[in-house]
Amino acid sequence: MGFGTKTDYVNGRKLNLDKSYRVLIKPVVESRGIECVRADEILHSGSIDVKMYQELLHADLVIADLSTANPNALYELGVRHALRPYTTIVISEDKLVYPFDLNHILISSYTHLGDAIGYEEVGRFRDALGKQIDEVLSKKESDSPVYTYLHSLIPPKLADSISQASPVPASDSKEDAAAMGQALSFMVETGEKAISNHEFSQARDLFKSALALSEKDKKQKDIYLVHRLAFCTYKAAEPTLQESLYLALKYLDDINLAHSNDPETVGTAGTIKKKLYEAGEGSSHLEDAMLYFQRSYYLLNNRYHGINLAICCVYRASSELCDTKEQRIADLVTAQRTWERVLYLCDRDEKEVQEKLSQDNSWDSSSDEAKYLEDYYHKQKFWIAVNRAEANFGLGNFDAYQEAINKAKLLTHPKWMWESFESQLEKLKTRLKGSGQLMNPVWTLPNGN
Repeated sequence: MGFGTKTDYVNGRKLNLDKSYRVLIKPVVESRGIECVRADEILHSGSIDVKMYQELLHADLVIADLSTANPNALYELGVRHALRPYTTIVISEDKLVYPFDLNHILISSYTHLGDAIGYEEVGRFRDALGKQIDEVLSKKESDSPVYTYLHSLIPPKLADSISQASPVPASDSKEDAAAMGQALSFMVETGEKAISNHEFSQARDLFKSALALSEKDKKQKDIYLVHRLAFCTYKAAEPTLQESLYLALKYLDDINLAHSNDPETVGTAGTIKKKLYEAGEGSSHLEDAMLYFQRSYYLLNNRYHGINLAICCVYRASSELCDTKEQRIADLVTAQRTWERVLYLCDRDEKEVQEKLSQDNSWDSSSDEAKYLEDYYHKQKFWIAVNRAEANFGLGNFDAYQEAINKAKLLTHPKWMWESFESQLEKLKTRLKGSGQLMNPVWTLPNGN
């Protein structure tokens, strides 16, 4: 399976695959007395490919999570099916669009919320996966389509002499080899914790090291690691905000930013370009920001990119990029339409959160996962409330704006989330004071504020 947060390019959804691994897979496997190892945790010295193929051949059990149609996982599943006739389990999140050649393979699905997995779903899938593990280990029936259709095929065996293909160099101790294998997983986990604590300089250094380590055996950069490195780099704002923004943009350029349709890549680029414009680095950055947010908004159809696209339209309406009154009006109309769509998305997302909350009303509140999930839902509700507030503010619906503000204040949230919202709203208010008279109806603050 993949690690970190990956994007399903078919439906634009971002999934935290570390959550799938830690919550759904690893506990179930280990409860059966089986050692559970993911690719980024494999202990190795030298080429990871040799060790990977050895594991795919010798592992008593392989679980392949195909969520996001991860090409590496698909390829490794094919290798496993060619090497072993049985003890392979295939799973994925339930919105995966299966390639044609997988239609005849049993794939157990689970519901993923994106950054979290519902508590009720955790219990259901753990139980189902546990039963499936027990069954495939006891029956030893063919689950490989290769051996199912090629009845006379004999599984290969690895000659003893070949097992020496990737020896540990004499200079490497056992501890060194273990450290090399575990370092990537440890760096990513520690880096994510640093981000949660807003220790962005530390997180930046960790993800930079993780990216360098991951490149030792790969020709292509890991997109998730690049995303996190770019994010931490500009959030650290060192040595200056502008320099950190340009460096973060360079990291994204290295993963084909100019032609990418990955919503996370172009969305992050839009944020960086928007910040460069706000920092006084020139109007060309605003044009780029709008192009990136348009791509990510129309790909994902989500609130975050819609909110940012709308404010960029307002920025352009009051900038040198608009030569005529008609051009300014066109941008403001686009902003209004985008805010109206954001309000629809807020209603949709709020309904989904409420449904998930009602399903997960039997939490064991003492568990770490239940606490994480509760925090996740609170943050989702907060962002929905402030996105609704900003959209109503831009549309001049000030009663609805105040209602959403009051709701957001009642929700538990970190201080930085409120500061982020207030900062953007203040910028929006400043620009609309200058261009709101071109809107229909005319935008003006109530009571002369």
